[in-house]
Amino acid sequence: MTQAILFDFDGTLADSFAAITASTNHVRNCYGLPPLSEAEVRQFVGYGLVHLMTTLVPGVPVEEAVARYREHHPYVMMTQTRLMPGVAETLPQLAHRGYRMAVCSNKRVEFTQQLVTALGLKDYFACILGPDDVQQRAKPDPAMLLEALNRLKVSPQQAVYVGDMVVDVQTARAAGVPVWLILPPESPLRLQFRTNSPASALPPPDRILDTFTDLLRFLSQPDVPPPTG
Repeated sequence: MTQAILFDFDGTLADSFAAITASTNHVRNCYGLPPLSEAEVRQFVGYGLVHLMTTLVPGVPVEEAVARYREHHPYVMMTQTRLMPGVAETLPQLAHRGYRMAVCSNKRVEFTQQLVTALGLKDYFACILGPDDVQQRAKPDPAMLLEALNRLKVSPQQAVYVGDMVVDVQTARAAGVPVWLILPPESPLRLQFRTNSPASALPPPDRILDTFTDLLRFLSQPDVPPPTG
């Protein structure tokens, strides 16, 4: 009985990896470290900013590194973030079908709110959550998803969580929510799940989608009536 859809942000709704890389390299430069490629940074995105700074700017005070990142990020996040393919066409149709939707991202909630608004998505979400809303309990802690379910007034079984990373599977499993990942056919992570590779270290998602627009195919018969008026 799917009534609600919870979305990850980075890599699911928006391609923000260029902006994340720019701010990460800004912090690294502050400490005399060489820049990293976007591909190198992308591997460590998803577990929150503290984890990102601890891993990619090692040996420095983490609070200081986080503060430098947050100071720099507003200068790049708007110009270097764009919607993932299919998002602009799909969200309006899901909203029209009556699904309640929310964003659950490890990004600072202020940044996510600003980006969702700038990208023209604000009207589709009943709530936008970050670690700030759950006592800094970042994913894979399930607190953010559970808070979203509470605000949307649905049970875990009435929702689906849509993401693109291992951390999204870990988070959804902890919250008891079905999880779907959007993974292009060439995705290395998709291959790991397909071959049951030990590298994934967890059960596969409930469903793997090729593209964001596949949501319309699998959610074509909503269990809630479409909005009226």
